[in-house]
Amino acid sequence: MDKVRQIRLAKDAMDRDWADPELDLGAVAAHAGYSRYHFLRAFKEAYGETPGQYLTHRRIERAEEMLRGADLSVTEICHLVGFSSLGTFSARFKARTGLTPSEYRTRHVGRGAALIPGCYAMLWAGGFPTGRGPDRTATSKKRPGPAAAYGDGEEPPDDRRAEP
Repeated sequence: MDKVRQIRLAKDAMDRDWADPELDLGAVAAHAGYSRYHFLRAFKEAYGETPGQYLTHRRIERAEEMLRGADLSVTEICHLVGFSSLGTFSARFKARTGLTPSEYRTRHVGRGAALIPGCYAMLWAGGFPTGRGPDRTATSKKRPGPAAAYGDGEEPPDDRRAEP
């Protein structure tokens, strides 16, 4: 597979998994089959920004959409778009847009349709990431599926305590 295609596959993975807080340089680089630092250089050469900058821009774009259209708190939006720190989210948001998230919402809301109720926005976004379950993984991380529970076709273990 050629270099451009490998980098494009990794970029597609970032576009797909942008809200996953576990998505990091190592996971994306592994998806492309590169070492972390080789991937960093190759991505910057191809797209003009680092993978971290690209991922931050994607997350901020999604946060802008949610601030304009959903009745969710800034903290809820921060976590939904993949940031784990409200301070980092606010600082990066302001650096990108020139406004804090609250200022952005004040400036852009009230010019059209009503905000989507938070419960519907959360349903659409899939709720808060819990880090549980096989479908909540970073791009290259695979977790085993859940084990069979008692009563799912397995025989109960022998209980020898009840024997006389």
